[in-house]
Amino acid sequence: MTGRDVVPLPLGFEVTHNSGAQPPHPVVGVGSRRTVTGVLERLLRRHGRPLRRSGHGRHRTPALAAAGLLVPLALTGAALGSSGPATAAAEEKLTFTVGILNEVDSFNPFLGIEAESYEMWALTYDYMITYSMEDMSPEPGLAESWETSDDGLTWTFDIREGVLWSDGEPLTAADIAHTYNRILDGGPESSSWGSYLTSVTSIEAPDDATVVLTLEKPSAVLPLLPIPIVPEHVWSSVDEKAVKSYAAEPTDGQPVVGSGPFRLVEGTAGGSTYRFEKNPDYWQGESRLDEVVFRVYKSEDPAVQALIKGEIDFVEGITALQVRALEGQEGITAQNGDSPGFDEIAFNVGAVDTETGDPIGDGHEALKDPAFRFALNFALDREQIIEKAYQGAGDPADTIIPALYGDYHWSPPEEDAPVFDLARADELLEEAGYGKAADGSRLMPDGSDFGTLRLFARSESTVSTTVMDFFAEWLGELGIETETTVMESNKLTNVILDGEFDAFEWGWYVEPDPDSMLGYLTCDQLAGWNDAWYCNEEYDALYAQQNGENDDAARQDLVKQMQEILYYDAPYLVTAYSSVAEAFRSDRFACFQPQPDPGGILLFQYGINNYLNMRPADEAGDCDGIATALGANEPASAGGDGSDDEGGSAVLIGVAVLAGVVLLVGGGWALRRRSTAADRE
Repeated sequence: MTGRDVVPLPLGFEVTHNSGAQPPHPVVGVGSRRTVTGVLERLLRRHGRPLRRSGHGRHRTPALAAAGLLVPLALTGAALGSSGPATAAAEEKLTFTVGILNEVDSFNPFLGIEAESYEMWALTYDYMITYSMEDMSPEPGLAESWETSDDGLTWTFDIREGVLWSDGEPLTAADIAHTYNRILDGGPESSSWGSYLTSVTSIEAPDDATVVLTLEKPSAVLPLLPIPIVPEHVWSSVDEKAVKSYAAEPTDGQPVVGSGPFRLVEGTAGGSTYRFEKNPDYWQGESRLDEVVFRVYKSEDPAVQALIKGEIDFVEGITALQVRALEGQEGITAQNGDSPGFDEIAFNVGAVDTETGDPIGDGHEALKDPAFRFALNFALDREQIIEKAYQGAGDPADTIIPALYGDYHWSPPEEDAPVFDLARADELLEEAGYGKAADGSRLMPDGSDFGTLRLFARSESTVSTTVMDFFAEWLGELGIETETTVMESNKLTNVILDGEFDAFEWGWYVEPDPDSMLGYLTCDQLAGWNDAWYCNEEYDALYAQQNGENDDAARQDLVKQMQEILYYDAPYLVTAYSSVAEAFRSDRFACFQPQPDPGGILLFQYGINNYLNMRPADEAGDCDGIATALGANEPASAGGDGSDDEGGSAVLIGVAVLAGVVLLVGGGWALRRRSTAADRE
């Protein structure tokens, strides 16, 4: 680490500096910014599906974050209790305002890739199957029940009746079949959701209340189908060509047609404000909220200040340091909530044109060598990364299936465990042919100069920039010169697709079933969500096997074999299992149930329960009997006093311990206890 202060830049700017043998020299320049639509049009020509790619706040060092937050807190803390609600001017309308640190990239559920987009879809559309709050196991959604044939080749779902689209039209099994068949037909829609229907050969709606899926082989993933259901009477006019640019946004003052608890009435992808009004005809009952508003902030500090001033009611994606700084502030509750996933440093292992097989981009030749990549696994001090970049809110990580997945998680043998050992990294590099010149600089196996590794970090994320600064320093100690570029994630997506990078830092949320995460690194996902450009036929064969394996022990063994291959091939160096830092005005709102429960996050969950269950703090009562809901049995005037009373809304400092986690066993979901810290940014 250089220890220097880094000042956030305006949108479209990037910072480049060199590290290694020479001290860093920042150079500021204007970067061209391509549109999100352009990125998505290119992505839609490929196969693959993202899952809630993670994002921290804008580029600031931890020291700056502390300086920017602690002083204002001291100045404004006394006034917190008197700050007026954001909706006080219109008492007749109950508005819940959320501060987010990233833009929605598309309201079209077949296009978007960002976590924020998934949240907006969940408010707008329903799902046939949803997730429980306790352990994220499958629960009824539009499907009240389901059954499968003895051979596992036919799945029949019973669809609830009486559900209406927000324009008054009835929602039937035909809408579900239409949505799934759009994906099954292999058009652009399959890029987002095709992995859930890989074994499905036909989808039919024999009547208004029945959906039947026919499979060519059993699927280990079903009944998980987290696919937003769109109205056939609207989307039938959106063909394969039109869907690539279909915005699914309000037009001419008309809200988007959906069946979810809210209707999108204002906002465009890439915009700064998104407004939803409640759907009074929602089949689960209307929300107590009249509207939900999302406001985009470009860094954590102004979002936190907006919360303190009462301009917003909830903020997510802040830092663990800011959670600690909010301790004891009256009227505010903050926590680090558990959310399964991981962060990684990804390499360009060989970008290619998927149609011709010809190399594209300008990735470093050494990164095509698994031995070189694996050696760098020991050039990461994960303990220091957790302490400094994550401010203690996380765990050192090893593979892409987090440890909380119990019997699906593979751990490397002790002799190859990912400990920080520069001497071993140097030894492995030497063994692989990457020697050193007399001045200590690294050489290629043919004796030529190694050159420079280009590292990329995301400007929205303090963690991302800090991790890459550390990595650059450690590579420098191995004689490897680096150049680090900080840019917006949307722009970085273009760089990745063009293959014009060597390494970048990012992360993934991992679904309750490991299948989709494993699928992102298959050859079929090249130029899609396989952002490391990794392709291994043995890995792909194991993926196909586990996808159709219904014997749990056998499937777990296959999943572990896949993780072992990835670990030694090292397209990703998995750095951390971290947490999501959140805060909300507990003097205004209550009854947030964590997911998983206990210890999980409060918004951006799998499902929309909290948007239905939350209510004004002075109306909390017992939160309908949900004992773990924050604010239950607590008067609004109590605020957050730093205590941790049962059912209270005290500030939760440090990492919430996950008591129950998800594991798919024998067709059911079992709980696994975890003693380590929470694990998702």
